Amino acid sequence: MLRSTWPNIPAQELAELCGRWAARQSCHAVVVFDGSAPTVDPSGAPIELVSSGGESADDWIAREAAELRRAEQPFWLVTSDRELRARAGQAAERVIGGGTFARTLLELRT
Repeated sequence: MLRSTWPNIPAQELAELCGRWAARQSCHAVVVFDGSAPTVDPSGAPIELVSSGGESADDWIAREAAELRRAEQPFWLVTSDRELRARAGQAAERVIGGGTFARTLLELRT
């Protein structure tokens, strides 16, 4: 993700835009940050911001994807990272590239 549009969207705005996207899609979004997640008032948006803490965001996502797969819970994965796609994407209903998703989010700017 860091090779495309992602670094040009500040973390706070990324969280807010993901919340808007999730509300429009009628889904629950989980946004995982390396280190600390920004402090954002979700205002009822169906979004969860996760701080990866001592592990990398990729490791957190791969672990969670494995748990969702075991529970047969559907999920989408947004990443441009090939390694993460290989680790977490096999069971995803849909895998979306980071740049593609970022452009979708930027269309939601008010």
